[in-house]
Amino acid sequence: MAMVGRKRELQYLEQLYHQSGNQILVVYGRKENQGRELVQEFCQDKKSFYYCAPEVSAKAQKTRMGREIAEHYQVAISEESYDNYFKRIRSGDASKLVLIIEEFQNIVKRDGQFIDSILKLHGKKLYPGPVLILLYSTDIPWVEQELPKVLGTAEKKLSGMRKIEDLVFLTATVQQFPDYNFRQKVEVYGILGGKPEYLSKWDAGQDVKYNVCTHILAKDGCFHHQAERVIRSHLRELSVYHTILEAVASGKRKLNELYKDTGFSRAKISVYLKNLMAFDVVEKVSSFETGGWENAQKGLYQIKDTYINFWFKFVYPHMSDLYRMEPEEFYERYIAGELEDYLTPYFVKVCMEYLELLDSAHKLPFEIHKMGTWVGKRGNIDIIAQNSVRENLICLCNWTEPEMTFEMCQQLFASMEQARVAASFYYLFTAKSFDEKLARMVSRDSRIILVDMNRVI
Repeated sequence: MAMVGRKRELQYLEQLYHQSGNQILVVYGRKENQGRELVQEFCQDKKSFYYCAPEVSAKAQKTRMGREIAEHYQVAISEESYDNYFKRIRSGDASKLVLIIEEFQNIVKRDGQFIDSILKLHGKKLYPGPVLILLYSTDIPWVEQELPKVLGTAEKKLSGMRKIEDLVFLTATVQQFPDYNFRQKVEVYGILGGKPEYLSKWDAGQDVKYNVCTHILAKDGCFHHQAERVIRSHLRELSVYHTILEAVASGKRKLNELYKDTGFSRAKISVYLKNLMAFDVVEKVSSFETGGWENAQKGLYQIKDTYINFWFKFVYPHMSDLYRMEPEEFYERYIAGELEDYLTPYFVKVCMEYLELLDSAHKLPFEIHKMGTWVGKRGNIDIIAQNSVRENLICLCNWTEPEMTFEMCQQLFASMEQARVAASFYYLFTAKSFDEKLARMVSRDSRIILVDMNRVI
């Protein structure tokens, strides 16, 4: 499988590799973000030893690693211990050795001696040559919550803990689908998100409908039931998780709404949402803090994983029809009419990313200190970007309407009044066009910038 869009991560690993001395780096993230492919590509031109740790007993693990080291280095190993194993690995010359242990948590959970041996290896007590130790895991909650407890004070010996995140919009779609227009790229991003494994399977030579029908709705499609497979790989009691995810995808975003919709107790829902958040499937929405805090909605949840959101929004509620209809008929009945509205928050996310690019290039009126969305009880503010002295740049994002109009701006002003927030500058983003009257009105005001996203991306 080809690796998609990990140039920055590869550069980081190269910089670490060329540092003097020994390093330990923990790399972790969802399997679909291709951490395995990343570390393997990084090691292609280097002296390395790679071991993938399955879920087996401590004894079986030790026996397996010993056998693989013996075969790789053509040596006889008499004593089964990690100390002894790490004495036998070598680069064969003066170059730095790269040791990769994939799913290392499967060793650590059952054998405390492994970490001790890793620390000895790092301290040059087992192997004299320079070594970069890459510990890779797809168990996000364990790495973030349990590994620091296991390491204790030894955590300071790590060179870092690098989480492999989803790709941003520009890397995920602009580079991957150069022949798509802007709207098509947002559609892909709002369906698959930034998971490289998913993006690599999308047919860039076909339109969005073809790909959805072929890869998601068709019974032999590569994404068919992928959402449930992801949940099943991490969690148990699938009936509870599926019920909650379907409710959240349908718009039930508050704990009380989920309680009424699912029939589960609030305490149970809270526990299951916490588990989903630990695996980066769900997230809690934090509204940008303003003076109108009492007018903001609080305690909102949303599905963070883009593809899981798409599946539970459009497909999962209609499984009976999915099995009896042709994919094209299902698409037209359940997806086509609602896709535009569904994509709106993803367009806002793309606009945020564009602002971050402008900020990094020092092309905004001020340097952004923090940025977010204000979710109100009567209207929203798509983007508030604020500098360190609390000047605000406020943005309106139009994805669905044929034109952005002055009336839409008036709705924004009403939301700003509710939020009790003022703006020093405005950026008005559209994925379609601007009303001529609006364009003429704002042309005389340097504080207001019109951005046609079809032209800039």
